[in-house]
Parts: sequence; structure tokens; C-alpha cells
Amino acid sequence: MHWIALPLPWSAESSAPHGGAVQAAAAGWWALRFTPRVALVDGDAVLLEVSTTERLWGGRDELLAQVLQAWVEASHKFVVPAVIGGAAESAEAGLAIHPPVPCTPPVWGCGPTALVAQAFLRMALAGRTLPAQWRAENLPLHTLTALRPHVPSLERMGCRTWGALRALPRAGVARRLGAGALRVLDQALGDAPEAHAWLELPEQFALTAELPALAESADALLWSANRCLAALQDWLQARQQGVLAMELVWRHDLRRIDGVTIAPTQALPVRTAQATHDMAHLRRLLSENLARTTLAAPANQITLRLLEAAPLTHRSASLLPPGDWGDPAEAQGEALHQLLERLSARLGADHVLAPVLQADHRPERMQQWRPAAEVLGRARAAPASPGTTATGTNTPDATLWPTWLLRPPRRLAVQGNRPCHHGLLRLLAGPHRFEAGWWSTVDDEENNGAIHPGNPATACTGLALRDYFVAHNDVAGLVWVFRERLSPQAVGQAAAPPQRWFLHGIFG
Repeated sequence: MHWIALPLPWSAESSAPHGGAVQAAAAGWWALRFTPRVALVDGDAVLLEVSTTERLWGGRDELLAQVLQAWVEASHKFVVPAVIGGAAESAEAGLAIHPPVPCTPPVWGCGPTALVAQAFLRMALAGRTLPAQWRAENLPLHTLTALRPHVPSLERMGCRTWGALRALPRAGVARRLGAGALRVLDQALGDAPEAHAWLELPEQFALTAELPALAESADALLWSANRCLAALQDWLQARQQGVLAMELVWRHDLRRIDGVTIAPTQALPVRTAQATHDMAHLRRLLSENLARTTLAAPANQITLRLLEAAPLTHRSASLLPPGDWGDPAEAQGEALHQLLERLSARLGADHVLAPVLQADHRPERMQQWRPAAEVLGRARAAPASPGTTATGTNTPDATLWPTWLLRPPRRLAVQGNRPCHHGLLRLLAGPHRFEAGWWSTVDDEENNGAIHPGNPATACTGLALRDYFVAHNDVAGLVWVFRERLSPQAVGQAAAPPQRWFLHGIFG
């Protein structure tokens, strides 16, 4: 077996329970990316047993290098004690001194047992640089937690190292120190098996943290939520999942409220269109929503809860650089759904709209504008291919449809049965016949500009009878016009009104 020991990120500001619990969880979940065998011991160290996974990372030395590099990169999420030093082991025991890693090296310990790795970590934290041939038997007694209460009496006897204690008569040592101390010493030296409570991810993420001071503004809440977000990221990476919905809950300090009845807690839900573990994006969403939220009272506790998650889809790495030649998804820039989510949080959901396809053949009713947050969050089918409507059927001449539609259509003058728009129009393509809308009411159609009051063809129902043409002249360019057709009831009547022409679209 081979163990790596890393220090828990204790610091002056996180020594209180409210900070320690969050940082301990973040550090433990962070380590699960390298091995499933992770343990938190004595409240000061993270232990990783890597003998079963080191081959997957390219060997023992490569795995250690990647662990240390990742530890340095994660130092912005939880404070790492910046003590210069390293762990040392002899070549026989599989321990060796590693040179300090440039750019604020972390402190670590390695060994064939968990207690040996933890002991070398404590020596490194104390600033002691051990020689290359240093053996586990030469470690001082205080590096073993179970022996610390007995260190003064043992040192008076001249016993200062693990090896010296092991050389004493076992029966006498057991009577004076207890059998437990010898059992721990045997486990440290590999003569007895060790038992650890392996760290396991909870099925549901819900992390509560006491605030170091009362939060009276959204900025204070966001600052305190950053550590919870870091722990959430490690949980997501270990589960290979992304956030779809999360909730930040804060508890009010009711002692600061005089005679005002308020709820004990307040919650802020945040939803995303696609599963993501991008904490920068989630932090921006949380910041935009908190900026528009008024705290009912100062808060003294926060809880970050994951409401909905989904597995992340992984892509194969590309051999080409990102950008024009590589994978467009790897190019620099913000994803569209992230931009829409952030704008919706900042400007309000009703001010950022997205189109939704409708099952209707009438051009002005084929789509409806809805809040982008609602559209992105809705489970939608795969996008239709060009030339199809929301009904899924191929639409004739769909490639000839214009870019812009007029709402409502503009009536055109007629000369000799030919429409005029900045002069006579020449019909290039058509007719493209529409017969739809018989299920709609008159009021509904008038509100959407689909029918025109006074037209006998559509005076009683929402029926739309139109023949569409692509027309052109030198001044207007390419336009989309339609001619109203008479209803079957009006055909053959002596007083049938003349057919009217309307301008409905303009080509870009």
C-alpha cells in the first residue's frame, strides 16, 4: 500500500467550527478525484491510499506530481498552510525526499502506512527537513497521536523514537501505557492491519455554514457562499454531474428585529438551462439574483442545497487547437445559454425573450416569444431541420421565406390585378397556398394581426385563406406578398368583394 497525506486547510480565519466543517468537506471531496480511498483523520489531515489507482495516473511519481499540482490550483478555494518543506522516506520503505515544488509548494507526506505518511506530514509542517535515508523507526514519538499523552514519561526514560519504544519489553509497555498504544505502533510499522472510515459522498448535497459575522447585504452572503460553492464543485466532479437547480437559504437573526414578524429563513433558487459545474457561471448567477433580493433581516447562517442535477456529457479531446480548426465548444467565450441566464437574472425574466415553435402553419403564428429562462429550462425535443414547421412536416418553398415579417401585414394598392409597392411588383414565385386557423376565434386572430376586420372571407371565423408570392421591383427589392382568397361561401356571389393584396415579409 502507498499513502499520501495532505494537511487540512486550517487557518486562523477557518479554525472556528463554521469554517472548518466546510473546508474539511471540500478538501475530502476534492481528494476523491484521485482515489476512492480517502479518510479524514485527527481533524488535521487528509489521507489518500493510491496503490490501486496510481497505474491509471501514470505511476506513483506522476500521481504525486498531479496531486500536488491540483492542490496548488485548489488553494484559492480553501486555505493551505504555506510551510516550505517536504516529506522524506528511505528508498527501502518507499519514502524519499521530493524537492519543493516552485510557486508556493504544498506540504505532504508519503509512506507505506497511513500513520507513517501522517507522521512525515507533521514533520514537514514543523519545518523539519529529513535526510533521504530517514526511516520510519527514527520518527519522534509525538508524531503518533496515540503516544502524545505518554511522551513526557517516555522521554524521561530515554525513549524518543518509534524504534526505541518498539525495543522495550512489550509486557511492561502494555502494563504502563495500555495495549492500545502498542496496537497503534504495530499498525504504524505495518505489523497490524489498519481500519479507516472511508469518506463517502452524500447522496444529496446540502451544506450548512455558520457565518463569521452577521451578513446584512447580498455581497456578504455571496462572500460566505463561496466556500460552499467550492465544496459543491468537488461533489459534482466526484459524481460527474452538473447543476440544474440549486438553492441558497439563509437564516435570519431574529434577535435584531424589534416587534416585526418575519420568516425565520429566506431562500433564493437558481436554475440553469444545461447541467454545469462551472462555478464562475454559478457565482455570477447567484450574484445577479442576490443583487435584486432584499434581505428581510441580518443573516447568521447559510445553507447551499442542490435541488436538481444531471450527468455531464463528456467529449473526447480534440487533436486540433480550439477555435476555427478545433472543437467550437472549446473556443474562448461565454456560452449562449450562460449569457441568457445572466441577462435574465440581471434585467428580469420578462425582458429577455426567446422564440418557441408553435404547431401552426400561418407564418405570424409559427413562433411565440417567451421568457428565455422558461424556454431554456423546458425539456425540448431536438431542433427541427431547416424547412420544417413545429408540426414536423416538410414545408414547400420554405427556403423562399423572408427574414422579416410585418406585423400586421400592410395592405397594397392594386393596378390591373397586380400589387404595387414603390411601383408595380413582378411575381417571381408562387402561389404558395395557406388554409389554416379555422380553430381560432376572431378576437384571437385580430390581436395577433392574422385577420383583417371587414373582409368577408374571414369575418366570421379565424380562417386564413392566402396565396403567397415572391415579388420584386428595382425600388422595393425582394418582398413576400399574399393575395387573400375568397371563402367557399363567397365564391360565385354577384357582390363578391375584390381580392386584396398585402405585404407580409421583406427579404434581407
